[in-house]
Amino acid sequence: MDTQNTKQSKPKVCTVDDGYQWKTGFAFFDQGFANMKASEDKPAQEAGNMESQKVGALKSVAGTQDQVSILVTGGAGYIGAHTCKALAEQGFIPVVYDNLVNGHREAVRWGPFIEGDLSDYDLLDKVIKEHSIQAVIHFAAFAYVGESMREPGDYFRNNVSNSLTLLEAMRDNGVNTIVFSSTCAVYGVPAVLPIDETSPQCPVNPYGESKLFVERMLHWFGTAHGMRAVCLRYFNAAGADPDGEIGEDHDPETHLVPLVIEAAMGTRASIAIYGTEYETPDGTAIRDYIHVTDLADAHVRAIRHLRSGGDSLHLNLGTGHGHSVREVIDAVTRYSGATISVRECPRRPGDPAELVADATRVKDVLGWVPRWSSLEQIVETAWHWHTRRRAVANRNVARDARVAHGNRSVSK
Repeated sequence: MDTQNTKQSKPKVCTVDDGYQWKTGFAFFDQGFANMKASEDKPAQEAGNMESQKVGALKSVAGTQDQVSILVTGGAGYIGAHTCKALAEQGFIPVVYDNLVNGHREAVRWGPFIEGDLSDYDLLDKVIKEHSIQAVIHFAAFAYVGESMREPGDYFRNNVSNSLTLLEAMRDNGVNTIVFSSTCAVYGVPAVLPIDETSPQCPVNPYGESKLFVERMLHWFGTAHGMRAVCLRYFNAAGADPDGEIGEDHDPETHLVPLVIEAAMGTRASIAIYGTEYETPDGTAIRDYIHVTDLADAHVRAIRHLRSGGDSLHLNLGTGHGHSVREVIDAVTRYSGATISVRECPRRPGDPAELVADATRVKDVLGWVPRWSSLEQIVETAWHWHTRRRAVANRNVARDARVAHGNRSVSK
């Protein structure tokens, strides 16, 4: 999940001409390394001309469709950035609102960016008015289960109280449609598998409780103010943009797929398996992994559902098939050819043996079918993203070393 918190950032409203970096949405991963390397030494004027061409290309494509501005809170984060790309490719204008506590400015490439905090009603009100916002996709939240157990107040303040501020700003500006980034953590430990939307909602941590609280707020805002919402309950987001433009970059990283990839690349000493005696075929926990590009597609479909007058919904997002921890490690091993060091650790309290979605309803209602969510596709796209990021980092180090050497030569 993408994150925001209650720390105040200096308010900054970026207009369409303020750092507005459009992308065409065409695949360029294979050419990306060559392009980036070549562009390092190009004059600034030429780079500016290239960016102008990109702007013109997307304006030409998007200009044939209705220009609908969607406020995306937490849009500089993992799922948020992928959804912004999907929105832009469908002719929408994603307006990103993020305080960058955990988001990344470089991930904002498909629409205007506003650096701000959700606790700031005045700034939210201004942004909604200035950008003629017509709907909201709400990602911004804290999303670490363990941290929520240690600091529940932070989670209720950020995830619940700040969401209330957002809903009030929407209400006051007549914006009555929202897609909410919820979680399978609202179900707690399931009694029956797979988990469908009618399963009991019994969160076992403050993170899940905070998300369920916002779902309940949305229900009552619908009753009182006519607000319509689609609450998307994710299972395990994974993978990276198939074009290689954006990917998963958390600090600290807690998700299994990037952790295993780091171990395969040698940037992490080993991977921990928490629990090897679950009642599963190989003794390790099973989770339902859904590709982030498929998640992004579901959000766009949810926006279209609401804009066409559709009712409020609660929908699971998963594949209906689970993979164990050992299966994920084996998949990365097969793809990379690397030897991955594994540490077997005691199971963590409260971790269910298996969490798998029944995603029948979202397919029936939104026509959504995962296209990128095989384990092999998840690993391949994530590996490409991490390889690309590592190559960029190495080039930056080499460039900085050349600059430092040049400065020392001049000073002699």
